[in-house]
Amino acid sequence: MLSEAQFPFLAEKGHVVSLVGGGGKTTLLYQLSTHCARKGWRVLAATTTHIRQPDHNMAHTEAECSALWAAGEYAVLGTPDGCGKLTAPPPDVLHRWMRQADAVFLEADGAKRMPCKAPASREPVLLPECDTVLAVAGLSALGRPLREVCFRLDEACALLHTAPDVPLTPELLAALLASEAGGRKLVGERAFYAVLNQADDPARRALGETTRTILWKRYHVQSVLTHFAKGERAE
Repeated sequence: MLSEAQFPFLAEKGHVVSLVGGGGKTTLLYQLSTHCARKGWRVLAATTTHIRQPDHNMAHTEAECSALWAAGEYAVLGTPDGCGKLTAPPPDVLHRWMRQADAVFLEADGAKRMPCKAPASREPVLLPECDTVLAVAGLSALGRPLREVCFRLDEACALLHTAPDVPLTPELLAALLASEAGGRKLVGERAFYAVLNQADDPARRALGETTRTILWKRYHVQSVLTHFAKGERAE
């Protein structure tokens, strides 16, 4: 369950929120969209890069988008690639639909379903309209060698000045999320949150709280712990 105390932008119309990182980014995208749609808002979920194609809520035309909004549902916009993913829609279509929406949620990079990542040189793809960035990571990564859990391994090792076989600690994860070469890349003056997902049990929640403390005390980055049940996840 998402909380407007955790994510204050959910209480206000007009935000364009981009999600980066790994470890449940797509699930969070759709849960944020669901939260706002339940309030009667016109909500658009899309991508500026690529995203797994959902089996529901796809809108191929503005009429389909309007019908979903009228039914209290969020609309998903993207270009099917024929391989189960959506790529970025044409910019003119995306911007036209964005102007009609009360809230927009965009997946702005990819992680090959790994729990954390470092961005490549061309990532993330943040639109000028974006005012909020969420950097997501899965707590399942903690304690495991970086090479097993991190997409863009070479970039992550260079950023963290560490070797691929070093276990990921809360300190390293916080550094990855807070770095302007990592989760905070290109954020600039936008609002920024780190989202520590997969807080599925007491042990992970404890590690997540440790990571949250480091993020705030060392980097002054706000962060949120999240957990989604199996039926809520974008599989």
